[in-house]
Amino acid sequence: MDNKVSRRQLLRGALTDVALNPSKETARDILVTVFMRGGADGLNIVVPYAEDAYHRHRPNLCVPVPTDKTAAAAARAIDLDGFFGMNPAMAPLVPHWHDGIVSFVHAIGSADQTRSHFEAMMTMERGQPNDETGAASGWLARHLSTSAPEKSSPLRAVAFSNTMPDILRGATDATALNSLNDFRLVVPGGGRRETEMRSALAAFYAEGSDAAAEAGRETLAVLETLNRLSPASYKPANGAAYPVSDLGTGLRQVACLVRGNVGLEVACLDHRGPYSWDTHVTQNPFFGQQLGDLATALAAFLRDMGPEMARITLVVFTEFGRRLQEGSSLGTDHGRGSCMFLMGRNIVGGKVFRRWPGLEEKQLEPPGDLRVTTDYRDVLAEIVTKRLQNPRLSDIFPDYTPNPLGVVKG
Repeated sequence: MDNKVSRRQLLRGALTDVALNPSKETARDILVTVFMRGGADGLNIVVPYAEDAYHRHRPNLCVPVPTDKTAAAAARAIDLDGFFGMNPAMAPLVPHWHDGIVSFVHAIGSADQTRSHFEAMMTMERGQPNDETGAASGWLARHLSTSAPEKSSPLRAVAFSNTMPDILRGATDATALNSLNDFRLVVPGGGRRETEMRSALAAFYAEGSDAAAEAGRETLAVLETLNRLSPASYKPANGAAYPVSDLGTGLRQVACLVRGNVGLEVACLDHRGPYSWDTHVTQNPFFGQQLGDLATALAAFLRDMGPEMARITLVVFTEFGRRLQEGSSLGTDHGRGSCMFLMGRNIVGGKVFRRWPGLEEKQLEPPGDLRVTTDYRDVLAEIVTKRLQNPRLSDIFPDYTPNPLGVVKG
């Protein structure tokens, strides 16, 4: 049998979702993104409690001010800077805010004004307006294609998802999977046959300097690393406890990959939670379990990673915010500006970054939305250049000149 054909068949039959790249060591950050899909209400997540208009337009949905003695202490906004407060459901993040590894950006969003989930999500994931003139790839895919990998690894970029998200669309070195258990040798019968297959593959790729041989050795090394790590029995550090939820499980597996030093550079997760962020009807000011699950999962990841957050940048974002005015159904319609979370030891922490437009009628964007005053690419461009060490912004965000906020140290 032809040697090249047998190698190709062995890789195809035994390994799943593998991308292979040349090796080059760097000291870039690992970027973790969490997409709050559904249009999360930034006004009730990072609350502008000092704005009178916020309370006037949301008599039933507003989060009480920190000093409101008529509300239970656990139901009041947690003061951040005398103007903004965290929703009390985000209490698990308070210690990390004070530790200087959590910040927020408010009145942030994209230029898309359709207020369509599909259009707004695609715009944000592509990193450019959603029209026929731009590239169809995702901005993170373009980052990966314009930078050398930290080291050769099939797990350079991972999306914990059923399908490849648009943010990684077009990447040749990205893998979409629901669980790390999906990345394994596939040998019918398992057990002894799997052990024999591992031994056969190791022997087959033990020698040779061609691309297929090197790829086989690199892939097998990652698989062996994952076997040693045993993702199902991964033990978080520093007393961290992840919630039993899709996001909690996803971040726990990201932590496992970070600790395993498998060449991870990018991890993408979604957060829809047990309820939708699309809160048109009977919106809970504290988001029920939704926001609490998000905050608990993020706090667990920060605690678990500890000092390693010096090389991890975590970004949480949503496609758009909600209308300022509450509706007759005690919900909120699709809006414009929302908030972004930033986490890491190289982020300027303990601060709400904003070019705040105000919430009075003349300051709103018609028909009554928080105006977008910071383009999301202003923040991402800083992270890409300063933390991911990729200067090729014109390739990553075509036809856009960023206006940085200074969210990254140095």
